[in-house]
Amino acid sequence: MWLGPNKIVVVAAILGNQTDHLALLKFKESISTDPFKTLESWNSSIHFCKWHGIKCSPMNERVIGLNLEGYQLHGSLSPHVGNLTFLINLNLRNNSFYREIPQELGQLIQLQQLYLTNNSFEGKIPTNLTYCSNLKDLYLDGNLLIGKIPVGIGSLKKLQRMTVWKNKLTGGIPSFIGNLSCLTGFSAGSNNLDGDIPQEICHLQNLTILFLGENYFSGMIPSCLYNISSLVEISLTLNNFHGTLLPNMFNTLPNLQAFVIGQNQISGLIPTSIINASFVLKFFDISNNNFVGQVPTLGRLRDLLFLNLEGNNLGHNSTKDLEFLKSLTNCSKLQAVSIFNNSFGGILPNSIGNLSTELEELYLGDNMISGKIPAELGHLIGLILLTMEYNYFEGIIPPTFGKLQNIQKFAFGQNKLSGDIPLFIGNLSQLYHLDLYRNIFDGNIPPSIGNCQKLQFLDLSHNKLRGTLPLEVFNLFSLTNRLDLSHNSLSGSLPREVGMLKHIDWLDVSENHLTGDIPETIGECISLEHLNLQGNYFDGTIPSSFASLKDLRYLDLSRNQLSGSIPDVMQNISALEHLNVSFNMLEGEVPTNGVFADATQVAMTGNNKLCGGISQMHLPPCPITRRKHTKHHKFRLIAVIVSVVSILLIISFIIFMYCMRKRNQKRSFDTPTIDQLAKISYQELHQGTNGFSPTNLIGSGSFGSVYKANLVSDDHVVAVKVLNLKKKGAHKSFIVECNALRHIRHRNLVKIITCCSSTDYKGQEFKALVFNYMKNGSLEQWLHPEIVNEEHPTTLGLGQRLNVIIDVADALHYLHQECEQLVLHCDLKPNNVLLDDDMVAHVSDFGIARLVLAIGGSSQKDNSTIGIKGTVGYAPPEYGMGSKVSTCGDMYSFGILVLEMLTGRRPTDEVFEDGQNLHNFVAISFPDNLMKILDPRLVSRDVEVAMQDENRENLIPTIEECLVSLFRIGIICSMESPKERMNIADVTGELSKIKKAFFNGVHAHS
Repeated sequence: MWLGPNKIVVVAAILGNQTDHLALLKFKESISTDPFKTLESWNSSIHFCKWHGIKCSPMNERVIGLNLEGYQLHGSLSPHVGNLTFLINLNLRNNSFYREIPQELGQLIQLQQLYLTNNSFEGKIPTNLTYCSNLKDLYLDGNLLIGKIPVGIGSLKKLQRMTVWKNKLTGGIPSFIGNLSCLTGFSAGSNNLDGDIPQEICHLQNLTILFLGENYFSGMIPSCLYNISSLVEISLTLNNFHGTLLPNMFNTLPNLQAFVIGQNQISGLIPTSIINASFVLKFFDISNNNFVGQVPTLGRLRDLLFLNLEGNNLGHNSTKDLEFLKSLTNCSKLQAVSIFNNSFGGILPNSIGNLSTELEELYLGDNMISGKIPAELGHLIGLILLTMEYNYFEGIIPPTFGKLQNIQKFAFGQNKLSGDIPLFIGNLSQLYHLDLYRNIFDGNIPPSIGNCQKLQFLDLSHNKLRGTLPLEVFNLFSLTNRLDLSHNSLSGSLPREVGMLKHIDWLDVSENHLTGDIPETIGECISLEHLNLQGNYFDGTIPSSFASLKDLRYLDLSRNQLSGSIPDVMQNISALEHLNVSFNMLEGEVPTNGVFADATQVAMTGNNKLCGGISQMHLPPCPITRRKHTKHHKFRLIAVIVSVVSILLIISFIIFMYCMRKRNQKRSFDTPTIDQLAKISYQELHQGTNGFSPTNLIGSGSFGSVYKANLVSDDHVVAVKVLNLKKKGAHKSFIVECNALRHIRHRNLVKIITCCSSTDYKGQEFKALVFNYMKNGSLEQWLHPEIVNEEHPTTLGLGQRLNVIIDVADALHYLHQECEQLVLHCDLKPNNVLLDDDMVAHVSDFGIARLVLAIGGSSQKDNSTIGIKGTVGYAPPEYGMGSKVSTCGDMYSFGILVLEMLTGRRPTDEVFEDGQNLHNFVAISFPDNLMKILDPRLVSRDVEVAMQDENRENLIPTIEECLVSLFRIGIICSMESPKERMNIADVTGELSKIKKAFFNGVHAHS
């Protein structure tokens, strides 16, 4: 039956309406979450053209618009949307759609706007979108799309705006982009795109916006890009572009408002054409590149809002570097300026106070600017942030800064500012960050800081502040980031109010003069991660409340006067990664769980009464405590009587042994116990040294000379130490050395082969000792060679020096703790450390050593010694004041030896005068300026090699950590007070860790 033309049209419209209705219902079915009940109106009670977000054509009631932006809809995009064939605008921005964008969208041939921004669409960009020939706007940014930009997009001749920003796209920009002649905006930033920008992009003569930042693009910026006069915004940040900018580029970009190319590798000068650039430029960002030279005048940029020059090599550290700042006074709309991290020098001009009062952020840090801070800066009342750190500013903080009522961040660290911390700080109510680190501020911390109730970060460390800690600081509940008052001269106690800082992350009051107990209330700082209290005079016990600090990762209590035991509950702090309780007066058993289960995470040096712990800590075992019985009184009485009798017997035995030793003392002087040593004749030694020829002389010391000899009898090359018996004490030296070496055997001690006690050819008394010959001579020759051969330098690398230090320490450990009789070397120095064929170190010259025989709880020193107590520079200061020799004295000599090996300077160097010495020379620069004190030959041999290594980012920290650890050992061992020095057991334990870290690190990257 023929319906006629009018009825056919009606039927088609009805069928089309049914298709759209069904497609919309399928769309609704795919939505799993509708938090705002946006789709509740999508029901049969009203026509679908009146549903929320739907727009229909008035002519045929077909859906032409679907707009559900920002309703937080969660679900997939139904492919039935492709049946809305009259659809012109599809806007689903700012929702939570996921899965792939359906290919069926390619059926929407009328579609002009597709907005899918800020969802979670996955998969590739649908290739069928290329059938949407009327498409003008394609917004796919803010999703999880992968793959390449489809080639077919080049067929969308009407496309005007395309943004795929913030996805996971790969590949490059396809050359077909040059076919999109209508394109005005292209944004592909924040992807994984790479390669060069194709030259075809320059065909887009209508392009106004080009955003390609945060990708992996490389090559040079196409110069033809600067001929697109329509460009308004160019953003190429965070890529790998290199090359230079054309000097005249700004002459051909009259509409440019934003030029942003930060964090690339672009070099050369700032284009001089910027001087004549139009007024419309608002954003100029060339930060973190390699630009050099002076900054041109920028005064014509009247609309400039944001100027970022940081992270380049601009300036020449000259007085003219900052002249361009004067021209910025014409930029009346300026809001932010950064010249941070360049080479600007000279004095900050007073005209900086004439910058726009709208200026909110000013970054001047990390340059070489000197002089006083201009008071005129206080006129910039709009400032929110002002950073001037790492410069050479001096004088006071101007009082005019009190006018900066909007200021939120002050950063003046690492300058030469002095005077008091200004009281007006307390009037800056918006302040959240105050950094005055490393200046010369003195006086008290003003209590007015307590008025800064928004303060989150306070660093006053490394100044000369004195007085007590104001309670007002601990009432700043806002302090959540850092409170650092370290390295000052603050005194008094740490107030119990410290517990009010419940959310502080970092608390450091180290290196002051604080006294008293560590308050238990510190356990209330429940967010604490770093706590540094070292270098004070805290006494009492370690608070058990530390166990409440569940987030604590770093705790340093070293160099105080803490006593008692380490609380067991500290092993329950699961986050703790580093604990240092060195140099206190702690005692008792060390826990074994938590942080205590890893010896590399705990430092306990200088607490001689600690015991137990895991075996890797090398602590003595704890004494066994006898169980106490409360009922059997008789057994207790018997035990007491037995103990008293035992003590009396021991005392009687000690007195008896002491009397016997006094009676035999003279005989011990005169009768060297060298019977066990084989003898060699004078004739053999005379022949082996070619008559003690000067050509065979290899060294000389306090009591004789050392010759190289070839013993014909067994074809053995040896070293012969011939005593100069005319020298006072030489005879005793011979006896002492024989006795000492007879008792000791260790791989790092020189081995005595035989001796000679005879007369020479003139009938005069002759005494000599024969040792193994050390091919590589003494450590002295390696540290201070008399002739420097530049082609073949005879120096030791860091690894070799570390091995030598360990060898010497192992020898001392044997002498001090493993011999039957304690041996004190008394003359440790580079001349007395010999190196064999394999560069293994051997300690020698025991001519003034002392043997100590332990009896019960006391000790008796072998009196077969002489008056000299070591060598100037290496002998500890207490020996010069008449103190008895001790293991602490040997440790001092060892510490000086370590510092000499690291610095290349003798302790008697000419530079050490007016009370200066090697220990102080190192301590002043430790640990921040090691390069100033490090042996230059070490720098060239090890550090430069590391710099050339492809793994240098991991290798250099290994070297630095090793040096810091070794310097630390040298400094502590050479402390003036014997009580503060490390003992040899702690030293060998530390060296074992250093060796493991260093050689594992080096081998891992070799």
